[in-house]
Amino acid sequence: MGNRLSKIYTRTGDKGTTGLGDGSRVDKDSLRVEAYGTVDELNSTIGLVLAAPLPEPVKTALNRIQHELFDLGGELCMPGYTMIPDSYVTQLETDLDRFNEALPPLKDFILPGGTEAAARCHLARTVCRRAERHTVSLTREEDINEVSVRYLNRLSDLLFVLARVLARAEGGQEVIWVHGDQRN
Repeated sequence: MGNRLSKIYTRTGDKGTTGLGDGSRVDKDSLRVEAYGTVDELNSTIGLVLAAPLPEPVKTALNRIQHELFDLGGELCMPGYTMIPDSYVTQLETDLDRFNEALPPLKDFILPGGTEAAARCHLARTVCRRAERHTVSLTREEDINEVSVRYLNRLSDLLFVLARVLARAEGGQEVIWVHGDQRN
């Protein structure tokens, strides 16, 4: 593993640049930094989901995903480096099928909420979509591992399904969207 930080502040970023994993420096608002920074934010929001009481299978999946997201962040901060294999996407699809199997068919739009854990999971889903958008933008500028985009796409689907699972856990309910003229 690389150098460990013994001192947290280095002053090297005080002029708006940051170091990538390969040692090169880029602007802090570059597409690459936006992509891996949003993956980091996503990992933090999943940590927020994990701080809530969760069914054990959900906790196990999210713990694994946090490690995979750290791999993805590492991949995105090192140009030309690949850490995300197809097997990560396959595992997300397996999880999707397993968790979705117990849910009733979706007939309506649902709102983010239902329970605290479900709302946190919806937040993670929206951050995941943003990470995906930034990563797609990066693919237009630089060569990156195409599996990374598929991974984020599939992960946002899984987070949606997990939010549904969590909204229904322990007798909770999903919040169904009602059109404005049908409310009241």
